[in-house]
Amino acid sequence: MHMLTSIRTSNGKIEIIDQLLLPHTTKYVEITSIEQAYDAIKDMKIRGAPAIASLASLAFAAYIQTGLDSAQPPAFLLSPESLSAQVIHKLDYLSGARPTAVNLGAAIRRLKAVLQSSTDAGKSVGLIAADLISEGKLIADEDFDRNKRMAEHGGEWLAELDRGSGGSGQELNVLTVCNTGSLATSGYGTALGLITYLHEQKKLGKAYYTQTAPYHQGSRLTALELKTMQISSVMICDTMVGSLFQHHKIHAVAVGADRIARNGDTANKIGTYNAAVLAARHKIPFIVVAPISTVDLDTPDGSSIPIEHRKPLEACLVRGAVHPFEFDVEGKVRQETVMITPSDLDGIYNPSFDVTPAELITAIVTEKGVATRKEGETSFDLSRVV
Repeated sequence: MHMLTSIRTSNGKIEIIDQLLLPHTTKYVEITSIEQAYDAIKDMKIRGAPAIASLASLAFAAYIQTGLDSAQPPAFLLSPESLSAQVIHKLDYLSGARPTAVNLGAAIRRLKAVLQSSTDAGKSVGLIAADLISEGKLIADEDFDRNKRMAEHGGEWLAELDRGSGGSGQELNVLTVCNTGSLATSGYGTALGLITYLHEQKKLGKAYYTQTAPYHQGSRLTALELKTMQISSVMICDTMVGSLFQHHKIHAVAVGADRIARNGDTANKIGTYNAAVLAARHKIPFIVVAPISTVDLDTPDGSSIPIEHRKPLEACLVRGAVHPFEFDVEGKVRQETVMITPSDLDGIYNPSFDVTPAELITAIVTEKGVATRKEGETSFDLSRVV
């Protein structure tokens, strides 16, 4: 089964697929500096909490490697002290690209911890640099395997839940929000990975997905991934979730996460909370699928999660292919950005994320397993899955 790839590397070269051009144009952009990685993350050429962390880690590792490969070593590689100062400066810079996604912060803390432990061990500047490069690559490499594990955990849990309520555990219809597949990770995906797993096991009925305005990650990216994998799917507008639940059998809602607080409150793409409220009204299981690195045990609850607000203008614009299709001299579909609102609106509310309270979440799935709330409790004990 063919899957799309958000990041590809070869012989030290890092390329990302420009997700702002999808689904009509597939263009890989080379990332040759930490600054380019920062801009790609900030501008959402790459998005999805795991993919952001992977790109930042790979770009950082490449930066250190370039220094080591130079005929004339840069000043920051002349001593452990100068390396430490430069590493901390660069990592702190990367951490500001997207504030809500905790995976980026977790990756940076891991790299800082390696810096500290290697320095404390009295290693040479070359060995410290090598340790940092290895850790940066590991952060990206480990994402695919853990995604497959959590997809299996979540998929089997849902099938068993359905069988326990008298169902067959087959033909399961699952709604997802935003894009949480290979384009949002280093491969396979989180919530979309669960859907992919059910498809592979022949337990999926249909995958449903919201368009996810204003960036339309659902209609642009999830649609493309499901079409590429030939998974039976149905797109709905964000405002149609309630109608879908009223008129169609939906076995679960599966979403990803950008940050999960200690009590289980979950920040995810805007519109997730709406789906959770409606799922609770219709008694539909609501599943959060995310790696351990997304769980922030230092954040007690959702009220402490910083929520990124995008530029107001972004909520007024839509980018897509001209219809009927027009092609440029290279044979590529011509795309345009159009404004769908009156110009110069005074008030625009444009948060990129919302927070779903733990009491609306049925299960939280990580690569270690599935956590559920005890009857009557409004928060999670995540100790078993982190």
